[in-house]
Amino acid sequence: MLDHLSLLVRDLPRSTRFYTAALAPLGAVVGYSDENTAGLGLPDAPQLWLAPAKEVQPLHLAFRAKNREQVRQFYAAAIAAGARDNGEPGLRPHYHPNYYGAFVLDPDGHNIEAVCHSPE
Repeated sequence: MLDHLSLLVRDLPRSTRFYTAALAPLGAVVGYSDENTAGLGLPDAPQLWLAPAKEVQPLHLAFRAKNREQVRQFYAAAIAAGARDNGEPGLRPHYHPNYYGAFVLDPDGHNIEAVCHSPE
């Protein structure tokens, strides 16, 4: 249903570096970038657009992973890129028995998640 979304960030270059590193394990790349915006996602179709703003209201974004290993790789890459832990990789059976996710806070406090809904 969604084609793309825009995420407001305080420091566009810093956030572009962060999301490039954190989402690489999920196959995302920077498909477009200029001084006012950066688009990440599939090489020919950016789906996550970053735009600078003075005021940022943190929100939750969840990215689908193909498998649990990608969730673990996302978490490690995000932490290495400067994210703060907000939930290590693991099962979240209160959502459903195979909900395997990891949560980090990006440089602006957005709660970023990678999730896999399949069994190991």
